[in-house]
Amino acid sequence: MLRISNLKLGIDEDVSIIKKSILKKLRIKENELIKYFIYKESIDARKRGRIDFVYTVDVEVKNEKKILQNKIKDVIEIKQTKYIGVEVGNEKLKNRPVIIGSGPAGLFAALLLAQKGYNPLMLERGLDVDARSKDIDEFWNNRKFKSNSNVQFGEGGAGTFSDGKLTTRIKDIRCRKVLDELVNFGSPEEILYSYKPHVGTDILKGVVKNIRNEIIRLGGEVRFDAKVTDIILDNNSVKGIIINDKETVEADNVILAIGHSARDTYKMLNKRGVRIIQKPFAIGARIEHPQELINKSQYKEFYNHPRLGAADYRLIEHTSNLRTAYTFCMCPGGTVIASASNEGEVVTNGMSEHARDKDNANSAFLVNVLPSDFGSDDPLAGVKFQEKYERLAYELGGKNYNAPVQLVGDFLNDRVSTSLGNVEPSYKPGYEFIDLRECLPEFVTSTMKEALQKLDNKINGFAMHDAVLTGVETRSSAPIRIVRDEETLQSINTKNLYPCGEGAGYAGGIVTAAVDGIKCAEKIIQKYTNNLH
Repeated sequence: MLRISNLKLGIDEDVSIIKKSILKKLRIKENELIKYFIYKESIDARKRGRIDFVYTVDVEVKNEKKILQNKIKDVIEIKQTKYIGVEVGNEKLKNRPVIIGSGPAGLFAALLLAQKGYNPLMLERGLDVDARSKDIDEFWNNRKFKSNSNVQFGEGGAGTFSDGKLTTRIKDIRCRKVLDELVNFGSPEEILYSYKPHVGTDILKGVVKNIRNEIIRLGGEVRFDAKVTDIILDNNSVKGIIINDKETVEADNVILAIGHSARDTYKMLNKRGVRIIQKPFAIGARIEHPQELINKSQYKEFYNHPRLGAADYRLIEHTSNLRTAYTFCMCPGGTVIASASNEGEVVTNGMSEHARDKDNANSAFLVNVLPSDFGSDDPLAGVKFQEKYERLAYELGGKNYNAPVQLVGDFLNDRVSTSLGNVEPSYKPGYEFIDLRECLPEFVTSTMKEALQKLDNKINGFAMHDAVLTGVETRSSAPIRIVRDEETLQSINTKNLYPCGEGAGYAGGIVTAAVDGIKCAEKIIQKYTNNLH
């Protein structure tokens, strides 16, 4: 198959023209073209007064060798476009594999194992996505928090209540497997080729439910409200797990796909001697602007063109104190959401539906935090660092899950806001005007201030007075890494325990976590036969 890149169409040209562009590029007749499909679509808005859609297209033709001999620019041969998988092993498996956690890593590990006939058991401490959605609505609207059913815990993991971004910088054929499966289970087909694919929380809820049903149909088991409270070890090898402090399950292969908020699980693993180390992460606040401001900045006079939708951005600034401020998990046309996983915390995140049609754009605005900032050698010191500022935000907000809010103009001038401008905070259940210096470290707020003024040169209005900062954002990534062997993917000192995904410190988003889950499942598949005895 051939891959053609840099095929450009004007914003008002129909995508059907691509076929003519392929024929012209390859210098072939229509009957020589067998089939083609769009591999990637992106937007080029760099030239003033013009916006192009840029396509990469995979093409099957009758005389591929002849075309390659012509050495046409932007045309290459590609070999593998589909995930093939690994060969099944021959060692006997005593117990079915157990997956702890139903986020992207756990879901895709369980799905692959089920597809290969291993009848996995997937355990989720939270509730199914329908019950979870009701509990989250109760929290956001009526302040009724549930520790086992919230934005962090429950079917699909934290990603279920997000923008559903599927962008990744890793080059791995497993990424295609992830996208193909997401489409199979209800995601829009455009995620297969969009340069910045996203699903949206409204669609993701149905997708994760469909994946769960497929795992069960193939012989797997999925259990909710099933928190793993301990692991049973013998000679530094996993032999079993304990669920909800009372039920023992034999398990000699455990994929540990916990999320980055499973702090009690971190403590249990650390107590059991599983090797954990500190890891850098980042904290800050959510920043909200009018979505129209971002659209105009990115698309200029084309900002309301029907083919473009809500614009996004990704910004980074290195400041004079040698820190870095950057935007993360930008949600066009979305909302800022309450994302606590324990009582007495205020934690923010962002979420969008597929349409991305809300009034505000929001993004995490973060500053890097290093292990040297933790003030302790304790492997879990980063967790304690997060907790400190989440509790401060809760207390300052009024101890009722209101979030601290400050207008950007007031933040830059060290004064508490007294009224809103033209940006209404989208965070529920509510907010309180607070000086963010009271609930974030000084090095974070000073870095944010310097960066804000510089980033205004990149997006005009980024530092507008009325933009809203909502604190605190602390869960961009795990503050720990559960150390594993790079070859076997098992814990470096606990045999047959596979630390996996974002919570173990090995991923940073839906796709990378799902790919890591697939990799861990592959290790079990390669070693063991799927004939349980």
